[in-house]
Amino acid sequence: MGTFEQMLAMPPSWLDASGPTSNVVLSTRVRLARNLNDVAFPARADRTGLERVRDRILAAASAGNYLGNALVLIMDESSKAQRQILVERHLTGQEFAEDGFGRAVIIGDREIVSAVINEEDHLRLASLRSGLQPMDAWRLVDRIDTELEQNLHYAYSSDWGYLTSCPTNVGTGMRVSVLIHLVGLVRSDRTAQILGSISKLGLSVRGFYGEKSAALGGFFQVSNQMTLGQSEDDIAYTVERVAGQLVTLELEARSELGEKGGQEIEDEVHRAYGILSSARIISSEEMMALCSSLRFGITEGFIDSVDLATVNRLLVSTQPGHLKCFDGRDPGPEQRDRMRADLIRKELASGNGV
Repeated sequence: MGTFEQMLAMPPSWLDASGPTSNVVLSTRVRLARNLNDVAFPARADRTGLERVRDRILAAASAGNYLGNALVLIMDESSKAQRQILVERHLTGQEFAEDGFGRAVIIGDREIVSAVINEEDHLRLASLRSGLQPMDAWRLVDRIDTELEQNLHYAYSSDWGYLTSCPTNVGTGMRVSVLIHLVGLVRSDRTAQILGSISKLGLSVRGFYGEKSAALGGFFQVSNQMTLGQSEDDIAYTVERVAGQLVTLELEARSELGEKGGQEIEDEVHRAYGILSSARIISSEEMMALCSSLRFGITEGFIDSVDLATVNRLLVSTQPGHLKCFDGRDPGPEQRDRMRADLIRKELASGNGV
């Protein structure tokens, strides 16, 4: 079992741009929601109940092959910055990070698998992979779920399937989420129409950090809305099919942009690279916009001095929680913007990610 500091020093594997269609799709996450059958769900459980659930799940995980040597973080023993880093690495939601009462997170090697305890449900298992890999992610998280179920008794109905706090998760309890970069469609003013059509297929579209977050830099999360009445394979296939169609439309939009305004687009990309390489102060919002342009330029061949993996990592490593932990202090907004610019300059100059 490693330490939090060791985890922080090692970029999550989903940022390495090694997966299928990673020029457009940053990552795929498959998550299963589960509850124990003899304890009140988290929203109704008292402190004793939550702690009992946490201890039982941690014991079951430690006895397994997949999570037995994983990092365990007890939330009420973790700092505010550490909790924020979990959000920035897409391991937990913001609400979970704000309250550590009776909560814990289990994090596997390179953050490929994780388990969140006592969020909205007692247990949320997840696999996070680079690029578009819903079936592979599903198979892995299914194996972990099967292993844990040997020691945990889930709340399950023969009529409804797995029982969860939110009705939309009842059934398989499975959510498949794809983090996708639609910069071409945004620039072509086609996102509203296309993403609106996606919602009619039973999928939801959210921002970079999921529910209630903004779609900064043309980054969106696309996921299934319901889990009842479909098999896990069907859900994974549907999200993969729709995401694949989005990839095709996005690549077509990028090609059209290059044909219509190639030199202007190339100039904009190099300006973004120039600002990122030399700026002394940069906000998180500006960083996201500039990294979006830079990422676009890399995929279109305008920039060859930096790779996708480096830009992907900068999207995460320059967020407030990471900056605070890297520096060991609690900087104010202005100091944080300076630290962010320093980090970006250093990483782009070295040609390596953090």
